[in-house]
Amino acid sequence: MMFNLGRRALLLVYSLLIIVPLLVVIFGSVKTQPQLFADPFLPASDPQLGNYSEAMLNQGIGQAMLNSAIVTLSSVSLTLVLGSLAAYGIARIPGWKGALIFGFLILGMAIPAQANMIPQRVLFQNLGLLDSLFGLVLINITITLPVATFIMGGFMKTLPRSMFEASSIDGAGTFRTYLRIALPLSAPSIAATAIFLFVIHWNDLLYPLLFIQSPSKRTLPLALLNFQGEFLTNYPLLFTGVVIASLPMVVAYVFLQRYFVAGMTAGANKG
Repeated sequence: MMFNLGRRALLLVYSLLIIVPLLVVIFGSVKTQPQLFADPFLPASDPQLGNYSEAMLNQGIGQAMLNSAIVTLSSVSLTLVLGSLAAYGIARIPGWKGALIFGFLILGMAIPAQANMIPQRVLFQNLGLLDSLFGLVLINITITLPVATFIMGGFMKTLPRSMFEASSIDGAGTFRTYLRIALPLSAPSIAATAIFLFVIHWNDLLYPLLFIQSPSKRTLPLALLNFQGEFLTNYPLLFTGVVIASLPMVVAYVFLQRYFVAGMTAGANKG
């Protein structure tokens, strides 16, 4: 009895630690600066919806959101294609050779991203890819391809080899087997990987800060830095930008939630 009460108390405290700051941000996005400082925890009596139009039109959030959408969708799509191909190839290679290739690819996860940033910036500068969305997509694919291969490769290894053998007997080639069998069966794992990659790329600040200089090419996290001044921060506009930046992730998770849960439990069910 006491254990259950203690657990519920801890869950209540944990919930409050999440809900209270979330409500402050949501309520603050429709307040003026004086209203926010006067009462940050209650809804505004006179909501200022103009904060959203101000952020989207005059503060560059609209353009930054478009840039983030281009970079994120391109990075996620290409990483899923390359990662699924690599995972399928590794899953089809039997014995120690497949394990060796898999380990070599996963070795990229052991190297901290910060350790490579200076050489990466020098390389991209020499290639003329600095301050470009295309360069940002390339670096995103490079840093997340190992983890995408790891997630999808672990799942594809659990697929029965008899299905691949039956497909070969029926005359299907390697690529057709990949399209018709491996991809449909791996849909939960691919969806879980897609959500994971989407969150990483959408929220990434470090690489845009390192690679992007032009205001017109800023992504959302980079654009939100403009709302934080040296001596004064416009918190209502900052909160508005945070709400706008969070909406796509919430929508993506709502629509892909069942695939995400299925992908997290698929390996356990097959084991």
